[in-house]
Amino acid sequence: MEKQIAVIRGDGIGPEIVNEALRVLEAVAEKYGHQFQYVDVDMGGIAIDRWGQALPREMLDRCLASDSVLLGAVGGPKWDGMPGDQRPEKGLLALRSGMGLYANNRPAKLWKQLAQASPLKQEIVEKGIDFIVVRELIGGVYFGEHRTDEVNGEQKATDVMSYSEHEIERIGRIAFETARKRRKKVTSVDKANVLDTSRLWRKVMHQLAEEYPDVEYADMLVDNAAMQIAKDPSQFDVVVTENMFGDILSDEASMITGSIGMIPSSSLGEGSRGLYEPIHGSAPDIAGQNKANPIGTILSAAMMLKYSFDMDEEAAAVETAVNQALDAGLRTADMMADGCRQVSCSEMGDAILGYLK
Repeated sequence: MEKQIAVIRGDGIGPEIVNEALRVLEAVAEKYGHQFQYVDVDMGGIAIDRWGQALPREMLDRCLASDSVLLGAVGGPKWDGMPGDQRPEKGLLALRSGMGLYANNRPAKLWKQLAQASPLKQEIVEKGIDFIVVRELIGGVYFGEHRTDEVNGEQKATDVMSYSEHEIERIGRIAFETARKRRKKVTSVDKANVLDTSRLWRKVMHQLAEEYPDVEYADMLVDNAAMQIAKDPSQFDVVVTENMFGDILSDEASMITGSIGMIPSSSLGEGSRGLYEPIHGSAPDIAGQNKANPIGTILSAAMMLKYSFDMDEEAAAVETAVNQALDAGLRTADMMADGCRQVSCSEMGDAILGYLK
């Protein structure tokens, strides 16, 4: 199989961690007889420096012409003083919009070797943490009207939250299809006891559930969901929710796994093309020092193999190699523990490559 991958190395530690993920992809291609071609794309701070904008049209076109996109990280203090509409992160929003990516899929998986790093009680951790948050990405209050008016001598701020049936249906379908590749359970999170948007959300989700009789379905209010993620995360498989709720719950989910450097994510839309990236930032304080944890990016590449390229066996092989490296006691600085051996970013890549081959 031949695939073209747009590669956004980005800022800070981005180039280092992307490099290790590309080495893994090349090893997969060699082992399974695929051909991956890579197209470099500038986005974020580096694009501002080179082109004067966070995502030039030519760079977006390169992404649209590719089968999927792999991203390291963008942003950093160098560009913090820029106006909001010119910051590096605007490139990411423009990329999501330009690619029509409306579903952000973020796994929350606790690797058994890192169980002691979770802030949860060990009796909770021992039951297992392995679920995925499917978050609607380009609707809701974040993309609604925002305004501040002067009313009766004081300022009044208004943010509009809206969803249409087709926006809910398409994110719901992503959740159900994802569940079919996992343990076939969907939990839809809303605030239907208060919000009209949530009542419509629940109505559409119930209609969708009828199309997927093989998938177990449940509704859950967002405040209860936040508690249940901390109380018993083992009950969840696929959690689907709207933009703001998903933003909050996915961050909570990432914290209970013990290391943010281990967590990949994907953003999907129509068709198979997606955007794959680790959830952590650009970590400019350690950029260029070969200290970063590349596993989140390597696992993002594995998600690309599985969800965009339908290479389930290849994705599983990458995950197994990561598991073996952790079993061997190898740790980057962010997840170092007693009895383990600290390794650099490239050394972790070397180890994963060794187990993969």
